[in-house]
Amino acid sequence: MSHSAVDAALAHATHATRPAASITPIPDALSHHSTVSAGQSEPADPVLFVTSELADFVKVGGLGDVSAALPRALLNHYDMRVLMPAYREVLESIWPIHVIDHLPGLADIPACDLGRIELPEGLTVYVLICPELYDRPGSPYLDESGQEWEDNAIRFGRLSLAAAQMAMESSGDRFEDQGWHPDLLHLHDWQTGLAAGYLRWNNDETPCVYTIHNLAYQGLYGPEYLTRLGVPESAFTPQGLEFYDRLSFMKAGIIYSNHITTVSETYAREITTPAFGCGLEGLLSDCARDKRLSGIANGIDDSWDPQTDAYLACAFATNDWAGKRANTDHVRRMFRLAVSHGPLFAVVSRLVHQKGLDLTIAAAESIVRAGGQLVVIGCGEPAIENALRNLEARFPGAIGVHIGFSEREARCIFAGSDYLLMPSRFEPCGLSQMYAQRFGSLPIAHRTGGLADTIEDGVTGFLFDELSQQDFQKAIDRAFRIFGCTELFYAMRRAAMAIHYQWRLSVTPYRRLYHQLMVPAGVTAHSLRHVSI
Repeated sequence: MSHSAVDAALAHATHATRPAASITPIPDALSHHSTVSAGQSEPADPVLFVTSELADFVKVGGLGDVSAALPRALLNHYDMRVLMPAYREVLESIWPIHVIDHLPGLADIPACDLGRIELPEGLTVYVLICPELYDRPGSPYLDESGQEWEDNAIRFGRLSLAAAQMAMESSGDRFEDQGWHPDLLHLHDWQTGLAAGYLRWNNDETPCVYTIHNLAYQGLYGPEYLTRLGVPESAFTPQGLEFYDRLSFMKAGIIYSNHITTVSETYAREITTPAFGCGLEGLLSDCARDKRLSGIANGIDDSWDPQTDAYLACAFATNDWAGKRANTDHVRRMFRLAVSHGPLFAVVSRLVHQKGLDLTIAAAESIVRAGGQLVVIGCGEPAIENALRNLEARFPGAIGVHIGFSEREARCIFAGSDYLLMPSRFEPCGLSQMYAQRFGSLPIAHRTGGLADTIEDGVTGFLFDELSQQDFQKAIDRAFRIFGCTELFYAMRRAAMAIHYQWRLSVTPYRRLYHQLMVPAGVTAHSLRHVSI
């Protein structure tokens, strides 16, 4: 690419905006109802955001980041509140929990207390206090040995049931918290999918939005869980929750919710195909045909700013390449790498098959032989962890590996690396490439899902089309060549840092969607409760 072409692309990238989801815009005459402003008499519509992760307390992947950022971004328009389990990290946090209600059980799902936590920026979080299900070591989904908790169906059935109980209008014991009752549920991933089902099985039409963050994880359990979870047998059909003789939480969310979203436009298209649909492509194609499926890209919060991030060894701005190099030197010291003038490649990822770590492991020696270095942080499948440890032992001073995860270390790596490797087999959205670009690290990624939507090849990173070692290596070779052309490399870095993936760009399509579901015939769901009939 010529210098002038890079400059032109930089100008384009600086002023570009992400494509909006294909949802009908909010009519101006009706949009006033969902905006909070000084002196406004009508309260904002109440929405319950249901998630198994919240980065304020616990985060396994991007879901935790999204759950912390999106409700806060929507607070100016809706009375957003979050529901999640009270994991050990929640119970041991600095935030006091006020018990406000008791939720009954169902079948093998135990009863639990409902607590409320008030977080900064006005975000209310409801937590399910059920120590026998949630007060454990390990992660939200896995025990300390990395195995799935045997009772995950009950644990997340409890979360789904609680969401439905809080939303039900037909319940004899209608939930209210000082007058607050949700008019809409926003459900996230398989762990919440049964919530929409519990509502419909109780003839409750509370609208539900269901966001698929990763279709590969579907929450599949044996048919014996129909009875244990209180699911009607009539729902266990191929047109219902049955998926190859197992009960699917994911299908429940898709079938019974009013609208399905995914976290990028490209992924929304991909999951309607056999290559990415994980066996649900037919159902999702039907959703797309019925205009019930949309892609709405994630954003990143304002803390991802190299000029203000307190975790960095040295704050820096665009064109302050000395500051960027100070962070690179810091990362080399963190991983005990040799002093080098070559490019520093990085992996910040869950170490699982989806992320294409086999391609990275195979390319590592060529990176070192060409004068580069590689740092890796993450945890996941033992075989991948061991292969990375072996690489570190083979190439001391050139490859560094930290098994585990630290927010501080991850941010330092984004700030210090020159390139981020993301040869993912599929990537619904991906946040790491956005973090990397913001901190001046150019992603090298497979053209799939959100990676295809957020990386402009040769301008803000490098994309390769075929998921093969050869194509991945060609992209790495391109990165080496660009690194040797200082002016071009800095132009790409400037272009990447100029992109701001602000949550406000995602808020607008979500407002349109909420509006469509909560305002039939131009009447707010909230105001309907105050109409005398």
